[in-house]
Amino acid sequence: MYAFTPQRIQLGISACLLGQEVRFDGGHKRSTYVLYDLKDMFDFHPICPEMAIGMGAPRKSIRLVCDNDTILLQSADASLDVTQKMQAFSQRTVPELANLGGYLFCAKSPTCGMERVNEYAVGTNNATKTGVGVFARQLMATYPLMPVEETSRLNDPHIRDNFFTRVYAYHEWQSMRAAGLTKHQLLQFHARYKYLLMAHNQVIYRELGPLLATMEDNLDEVAHEYFTGFMTALKCHASRKNQTSTLQHIQGYFKKQLSASQKAELTSAIMDYHEGLLPLLVPITLINHYVREFSCQYIADQVYLQPHPQVLKLRYGL
Repeated sequence: MYAFTPQRIQLGISACLLGQEVRFDGGHKRSTYVLYDLKDMFDFHPICPEMAIGMGAPRKSIRLVCDNDTILLQSADASLDVTQKMQAFSQRTVPELANLGGYLFCAKSPTCGMERVNEYAVGTNNATKTGVGVFARQLMATYPLMPVEETSRLNDPHIRDNFFTRVYAYHEWQSMRAAGLTKHQLLQFHARYKYLLMAHNQVIYRELGPLLATMEDNLDEVAHEYFTGFMTALKCHASRKNQTSTLQHIQGYFKKQLSASQKAELTSAIMDYHEGLLPLLVPITLINHYVREFSCQYIADQVYLQPHPQVLKLRYGL
């Protein structure tokens, strides 16, 4: 099992995305975004399930085949069947990945695709995009809260922002658990993530506060239920409507400090964002300016203002 490192987030990744020549045709699916934008931010742990079970590269290609309720991994002519080998590898390997902070999969792969993988009816070439890669399915079932994504989907700025927001939140939770979670830490965690939760899912946000009031004698149980709700909320993409509401709540915190012109400026920035005329970064930058000017520690501590390092440039397109 990989050792947990609080100082550095570890991401699992399909080996072909790092440029390793492990594809069935001896090629790769190198991701320039991973190699040039992310390489200095994370430690990557590459896995190619097909190479791991000894298939080699190049090799005969395999695909998902649906035989009644059974999913098989076979070549197109069914002369090669690696179903049992892949299931055994997945069951053996996935428990060793508990300390990862997330996983980046290669799309459309019969082993690593997380959704919309071609699934063929047995004995035919008729396929539906309803499959999930065998290894990816095992990992997602074992760690349902772990942030996972396909690199091809990271071209969408909203998906990209959402994935890394979850990665950094997930890692902070892992770090707290590794150090020994206390009631006080859990309450502080919730306070710091208040506005981020509000932006992602206001219904779950309103449920999580009362839940924490019940943890007097069952911290572990409540913590598990809390974090399940927490990660479920963050998986919801923050809508423009929710973002606007959250920004307005933060603005209300400054109502006694801001001058009339400052209030008007911030209101204008928030509403221009709401109408799609400005990116989210503009009102966020203005709020951060007021946080520094008026020394508002409670707002300064809010993860919402910077859920991931600025160097990743994730909010420029929102």
